[in-house]
Amino acid sequence: MKIYTKTGDQGTTSLVGGTRISKADLKIETYGTIDELNSWIGLVRDQVINESRKDILKEIQDRLFTIGSDLASEPEQVRRKKIPDLLDEDIDLLEKEMDKMDMEIPPLRAFVLPGGHQSVSYTHIARTVCRRAERLSIRLSTEEEVNSLIIKYLNRLSDYLFVLSRKMTQEIGSEEVAWKPRINKS
Repeated sequence: MKIYTKTGDQGTTSLVGGTRISKADLKIETYGTIDELNSWIGLVRDQVINESRKDILKEIQDRLFTIGSDLASEPEQVRRKKIPDLLDEDIDLLEKEMDKMDMEIPPLRAFVLPGGHQSVSYTHIARTVCRRAERLSIRLSTEEEVNSLIIKYLNRLSDYLFVLSRKMTQEIGSEEVAWKPRINKS
């Protein structure tokens, strides 16, 4: 089977169910951003510092494929066809992982500037892409039905990635740089 079909050469693509829509459609932008996020999570997973977290990061990637398949389906297809499920337990897992890391890092007292180490920076990029995916999913939900667990999962995942970046900073021994706003007192 060839990877190229040439069916998208005119700027359209097929949803699960067969309907062709513009590649510029908000639906495509939304699940395309989920795909981008999944790639960033893969890069975060590949960092040596995350060897002990490979399984949870792979689980997150699996859930992102679940979200992508849901968003790539026509709403009636989601009801009729068997597509992978996103569950409350998936959100619970993120919360439990955050709670474990939170117990081991200092309390947050200020906004933190992204960076400090390349691995941490990758995690911050994944977090910001996750926030964009969340915003797009919310916008899409004003046009069509979107599983509310998708928005909740993305919100929690961005929180998880922030806590993970702080935990990685601690493990690497890098400095966590607090944002100190400059205020003109004139």
